[in-house]
Amino acid sequence: MIKTIPGTTMQYTEKVRTDAFSLISPILTATGGLTLSQLSKLTGLGSSTIQNWIKRGWVVNIPGKKYYEVQVIRILLINMLRGSMQLEDIAILMNYINGKVEDTSDDIIPDIDLYNIFCTIICEIDEKRIFEIDDIRSTIKLIIRNNNSYVKEQESVLENTLLIMTLAYQSSLIKRKMEQEYERLDIRKYKI
Repeated sequence: MIKTIPGTTMQYTEKVRTDAFSLISPILTATGGLTLSQLSKLTGLGSSTIQNWIKRGWVVNIPGKKYYEVQVIRILLINMLRGSMQLEDIAILMNYINGKVEDTSDDIIPDIDLYNIFCTIICEIDEKRIFEIDDIRSTIKLIIRNNNSYVKEQESVLENTLLIMTLAYQSSLIKRKMEQEYERLDIRKYKI
C-alpha cells in the first residue's frame, strides 16, 4: 500500500489517484516557490543531490533561489525512478518523452500531466495488485486514453515510457522491501 505521495515525503491521500500534484501545488503558491531546504524536506533528497541534478541539466535551472513547479515536478519524477534506474538512464528517458528540459515545445506531454498520470497508474496497480506486464500495459493504455494533454501521434512513445517508469517504480519498491528484510537477518557474523 502506498504510504506517501510518490516522489515526496508527504502522507498519501486518495487525491493522489486523480491529481497528485494538486496536493503539492498549494505549497508552491503559498510560499512563492520552495527554498532548497524546503524542497529537500518535501522530497527526502539531500540539497547537494538536487543541485547536482540541476548542474547536470536534468532539471531546468532555477531563476534565483526558489524552486517552482517546473523544477519540482521534474525532481519528483527523477526521485520516483532513481531507486532502480541509473540517473543517466532516467535523464535519457525524460529526454525521450519530452526532449530538452528547457524547451517545452518538443514535449509529448507536460511534466505535470506525466507526473499525475504516473501517480494514477501507480495507485491503480498498487490497489489491484497488478504485476503481469500485459496487465500493466493495459492499465497504462486505459489511463492515458482518459487524458487529452499529450500529442496523440506519440501515444505509443508515451505508453512505452510509462511502462518503463512503472516497472522501475515497482522494482524500487521491491528492492526496498528486500533491503529491509536483509537488515532484519542476523548475518553480521558471516561477513567476509
